[in-house]
Amino acid sequence: MNTSTVLRANNINKHFYTPEPFHVLKDVNLTVGKGEFTTVMGKSGCGKSTLLYILSTMDTQYNGELYIHDQLVTGKTANELAYIRNKHIGFVFQFHYLLSDFSVLENVMLPAQKLAQRSPTAIKAAALEKLAMLDIDTLAYKKAANLSGGEKQRVAIARALINDPAIIMGDEPTGNLDSHNASNVFDIFKRLSVENGLSLLIVTHDKDFATKTDRIIQMKDGRIVSN
Repeated sequence: MNTSTVLRANNINKHFYTPEPFHVLKDVNLTVGKGEFTTVMGKSGCGKSTLLYILSTMDTQYNGELYIHDQLVTGKTANELAYIRNKHIGFVFQFHYLLSDFSVLENVMLPAQKLAQRSPTAIKAAALEKLAMLDIDTLAYKKAANLSGGEKQRVAIARALINDPAIIMGDEPTGNLDSHNASNVFDIFKRLSVENGLSLLIVTHDKDFATKTDRIIQMKDGRIVSN
């Protein structure tokens, strides 16, 4: 078993059949190694987000094989995939999807409560630890509704980290942020990659962000053209 490979996709093909047939992903092969900070770039409509949803196990309607830690996840049941997703993958989106009426701490604890592998006390301690790691522990008891955009995205990152995933996947995580906050998010990701050995796979249009990462996967018309 190759422990240095966190994610591997073999010959991924994806078709849409309505409103008319369209071959959206064509023979996509990629790997992401442990601690590797990888970005996916390409014009709108090239299949970046579609690929991310397949790699994150949220879309199962595809041909090909997907492995996480060399475990084949293609063909598993919805319940098995939900467990794999919650345990091994953290998500950071363009929109943070925080629950406005919940405190920061409550938002961060949610995925760990869903996984239910630790006691409530241990989950709370882990959530506070992630918030401290991102320098936002002072916000723990504030309502999510009362945070700035940059703070909300940091909370979303803390939430993505709560179950100690093998990989963080992001869909335009800096797309809604000004350059200062976008730079902060990049620095957080880079630190997680270097210091914690966390793998990251980030779909972005932000060239400044992408050029500072370990590797850029370039997509065009549903294919990977360079990586």
